[in-house]
Formats: sequence, structure tokens, C-alpha cells
Amino acid sequence: MKVLYFAWLRERIGISGEEVETEAGTVADLVAELAAREERYAAAFADLRAVRVAVDQELATFDAPLKGVREVAFFPPMTGG
Repeated sequence: MKVLYFAWLRERIGISGEEVETEAGTVADLVAELAAREERYAAAFADLRAVRVAVDQELATFDAPLKGVREVAFFPPMTGG
């Protein structure tokens, strides 16, 4: 699946996106896999209260299932203005 990173997550991880092979069942499982990779991922996902997620371009929660999903995007909370 394609995993995308936006704003400060992209800056901390150092890439805007990647193709990921995973057996993760939920977004939370995917985050745990990514955070375990190396320090830059661990730093990006250290405080999940500051991270939002979209699954196939729909806002989702961290318990969202990943079966059949093509894209997961991580980004900071959005503010209006």
C-alpha cells in the first residue's frame, strides 16, 4: 500500500511517501510497524494525539481496518481560518 506523510511528519521522516508491504490489520498496527523501523519514524509517531489519518482519502481513526486499503496518509490536525 502507499503510505503518505505530510507537513512535520514528512520533515521528521524525511520522505513524502513510500510503498509499504505490511500484514498490519489496523492503522494502529501499521503505525507500530513503522515506529519500530528506526528513530525517525519513532519520532514522527511519538505523540499520536498530534497525528490524523486518512484511509483511501477518507478521514479515519487508528482502529480502522486496512484490508483492501490502497493508501494511508498521516498529517497533523487541520485548522480552519
